[in-house]
Amino acid sequence: MPVMKGLLAPQNTFLDTIATRFDGTHSNFILANAQVSKGFPIVYCSDGFCELTGFSRAEVMQKSCACKFLYGPETSESIILSIDDALEERKEFKDEIMFYKKTAVLFWCLLDIVPIKNEKGDVVLFLASFKDITDTKAKAIQEDKREGQVKTGSPFSSTRMRSSTVLYHISGHLHSREKSKIKLNKNVFGDLPALPEYKVADAKKSKFILLHYSTFKAGWDWLILLATFYVAVTVPYNVCFIGDDDDLTRSTTVSDIAVEILFIIDIVFNFRTTYVSKSGQVIFDARQICIHYLTTWFIIDLVAALPFDLLYAFKVSVVSVVHLLKTVRLLRLLRLLQKMDRYSQHSTVVLTLLMSMFALLAHWMACIWYIIGKMEMEANAYNWDIGWLHELGKRLESPYFAIGGVNGTGNGPSIRSVYIASLYFTLSSLTSVGFGNVSANTDAEKIFSVCVMLIGALMHALVFGNVTAIIQRMYSRWSQYHTRTKDLKDFIRVHHLPQSLKQRMLEYFQTTWSVNNGIDCNELLKDFPDELRSDITMHLNKEILELSLFASASRGCLRSLSLHIKTSFCAPGEYLLRQGDALQAIFFVCSGSMEVLKDGMVLAILGKGDLIGANLSLDDRVIKTNADVKALTYCDLQCINLKGLYEVLDLYPEYSHHFVQDIQQDLTYNLREGHETHVTIMSHCDEKNG
Repeated sequence: MPVMKGLLAPQNTFLDTIATRFDGTHSNFILANAQVSKGFPIVYCSDGFCELTGFSRAEVMQKSCACKFLYGPETSESIILSIDDALEERKEFKDEIMFYKKTAVLFWCLLDIVPIKNEKGDVVLFLASFKDITDTKAKAIQEDKREGQVKTGSPFSSTRMRSSTVLYHISGHLHSREKSKIKLNKNVFGDLPALPEYKVADAKKSKFILLHYSTFKAGWDWLILLATFYVAVTVPYNVCFIGDDDDLTRSTTVSDIAVEILFIIDIVFNFRTTYVSKSGQVIFDARQICIHYLTTWFIIDLVAALPFDLLYAFKVSVVSVVHLLKTVRLLRLLRLLQKMDRYSQHSTVVLTLLMSMFALLAHWMACIWYIIGKMEMEANAYNWDIGWLHELGKRLESPYFAIGGVNGTGNGPSIRSVYIASLYFTLSSLTSVGFGNVSANTDAEKIFSVCVMLIGALMHALVFGNVTAIIQRMYSRWSQYHTRTKDLKDFIRVHHLPQSLKQRMLEYFQTTWSVNNGIDCNELLKDFPDELRSDITMHLNKEILELSLFASASRGCLRSLSLHIKTSFCAPGEYLLRQGDALQAIFFVCSGSMEVLKDGMVLAILGKGDLIGANLSLDDRVIKTNADVKALTYCDLQCINLKGLYEVLDLYPEYSHHFVQDIQQDLTYNLREGHETHVTIMSHCDEKNG
């Protein structure tokens, strides 16, 4: 598979921005359409607002932004007029007002209304924040009675200003007025954020953030890979062959320090490199990147980058223990496993990596073979001259001999000749049975030779004997991806599709492939028995089946229904439904946000947990949609096929009547043609009654 770029299409993240900026205390808000002057219908309400007022989201949607359904006998007429004037003039409003919950319970509310503009400067939405200040009001009244004083100012000015600060920090409207009451330290808050606009925008990233799929990062990763192989070769060689020989050690000090500097720079880069989250989104936030890196590869990278070679640069005397400590750098090889997907895009790279790993194993075995021969000469007082090193020395006419009672310490072949002979023996043993010109003589050497032959047989079987199988296994998905892409491009070329349609098709295919990796769940599960398939689909679709709409359904009904639930995906800017289409399914938004449009105006904004469809009739089963539904961000959807739904309702008639009644209350937006007229009439009746 190629490097996964993640989901990068421009998105309208206004709803996500508002939801994340509001903290738990100020999460009671609604959004209303400012382009519909008659009533300014509500297009979105938060869960906190529903909890505060007692109304469900379905009951609030399309009501007037003035929230006349919250009015009661004690609601001030002057404030109501002020609210209407502020909405008509598209200006800001803030004041305290008495509202009534659905249960007719009175509560004091701090109401803030702010107009939201689009990129053209037109007011398209109203953002209204509701804060329950009943407790504060009661305490203030008690204090007034206790002190026996009548306060000229409102006792809630501080509360009002705190709430306004939060709301205006979001909207970018925190002005310098009322400085006598609130003084903000510019050094603390910094520059104020711009007014959030309701528009499609590219993902923002700092210029100091590296893209994980960029050409520079790919080249840097290859450089780090070469540095890692350099460490894997030189560290065992220095530990075994060089030892405490300072002259030979210092010859590679410069290159070793350069590699350490590369590893340190790589750690810095990793703290500023984007990554793809489990949901497929590209993470640009510096804080999340740092946390992700600290919890994954930071420890290994830090240990591998410890600058041991600076001890040589500062002429500090070291012993062989330091060489052994440097073997921890081999942990850096674990990073190779993480990036195998990137390095395995081409068969030549795969074969090169396999051969390199095989040669690296032979190099490590050669270092161990030399240590065994050296220890045999030094430890064996009587038969020290029968080891492979002694035989090599005699054959090269540079024998070892004892000096001062210490065996095998004098002369002998050069380090270069000894290493080449060691590597020759291990490679011949790994790939075959050897030729005998370098052979094992002592027991330790023979035991090691047996181990090398066993490892060689395993490596030969796994690597050389199965290169074709390895490549096929690694490239099965890659081959399927390219086959599907080629078929798609051939289809586009044969039918002469326009460039815009071609681009949409390719982008949709690539984004859906990045999400499901080309796995068709329906095709995968079709051969399983119905019992097992039902359990699997119930688990996959448990989020939608836990809705209150299905609370009265039996388990058998839910199992049958789960078989008709499919997963869908919608990219930003794509239309899920068009006005006048025959509705084929009921949709549940699992993630992302969508908007309901009619004649270019926003009728509703849908987010996670919203249900969109139409009220059903067991007699009239043809439903025409009354508006367009368009994705603002990448959206994961679960859809219940209406044909399958009607089949299940026919099988369970005792539940069908409950379903037909309950779905009208649970729908966030009703798409049935003609329903909007009914809603408008009901809203006007409610306002007149209010």
